[in-house]
Amino acid sequence: MSEIRGHKVSFIEITKSYGQVVALHPANLEIEAGEVFAIIGPSGSGKSTLLGLTAGYTTPTAGEIRIDGANIADKPPFKRNIGMVFQGYSLFPHMTVAENISFPLRVRNVPKPEIATRLKRMIDLVRLSGMADRYPAALSGGQQQRVALARAAIYNPLLLLMDEPLSALDKNLRDEMQYEIKQFHQAVGSTFLYVTHDQGEAASLADRIAIMRDGRIEQIGGARELYEMPSSRFVASFLGHANIFEITDLIPKGNGVDVRTSFGAILHSSQVPGSANVCACVRPEAMSIATTTLTTDNTVAGVVEDITFITGSTRYKVRVENGPQVHLVQPTTRLLEAIAVGRRVHLGWSASDMLLVRN
Repeated sequence: MSEIRGHKVSFIEITKSYGQVVALHPANLEIEAGEVFAIIGPSGSGKSTLLGLTAGYTTPTAGEIRIDGANIADKPPFKRNIGMVFQGYSLFPHMTVAENISFPLRVRNVPKPEIATRLKRMIDLVRLSGMADRYPAALSGGQQQRVALARAAIYNPLLLLMDEPLSALDKNLRDEMQYEIKQFHQAVGSTFLYVTHDQGEAASLADRIAIMRDGRIEQIGGARELYEMPSSRFVASFLGHANIFEITDLIPKGNGVDVRTSFGAILHSSQVPGSANVCACVRPEAMSIATTTLTTDNTVAGVVEDITFITGSTRYKVRVENGPQVHLVQPTTRLLEAIAVGRRVHLGWSASDMLLVRN
């Protein structure tokens, strides 16, 4: 990996209101130098507001935004030295690839020899050698996004903002560009603030992720931490699929608790909840399925309602007796061929795989 050349970004009690409507409640956030930090959340969660405050398109109601300790919250966008990559590329159609990428340097009156040196490095980094004289109309969507990425980074901005940069691309191209963005980040070492609605994209690219809801940051962590240790029902359900069981009673038992569910089953979790206002969460891949009784910590019976075959795995939807429909994923094997829609089955999972998260 390259030597870190990024900058630390701090949000201190930053907030934004429009009259009586609070778009962003007071938020505190630290982004480390050279980090790829993603912000995800549903529409209206506040992620675009936070991005706009950082870029300078929106003025905060209160709070500070600091880059390496210097408050930039009152500076206009053109004085913040922040690069931006948009969903729609925003390339100049009358300029070639080379002219688009070098544009930020030319308007800053950077000497021509230095422009040539930086331009060659960027074109090589984004794998557009041989295309310097082409116009945007002659490029694919992925190639146009590479031009936008190179243009945003060529002048060494303090921070690189990326606003849904891959959402206009098809799935295969998005997957390819995720890899290219990771490679690009390793080469330039900048700090990236990446906003997306795509949880998988954030998990693939980011060192850490902030999940937002209703103008608040719900939880911050690495993708695996957020998936395996969600702090709330919302986080569990937003990041991947979660089987949620409503709880009517918690009974301390050993190092964990027995859980009485709304459908009558008594299950066991090795986790001790911090409050009584919790629900149980089990991830689809944590469950086992069989036509005979299982010996796992937790078992329930149900009827298969749907089966979907995907390369290497099979997804089942099972209606638990007197309870909810649950989803589970299993590697496709011959042992599971006897399971069909309408078949009565047994589901099982360990106590450690049943999380208790706040409602």
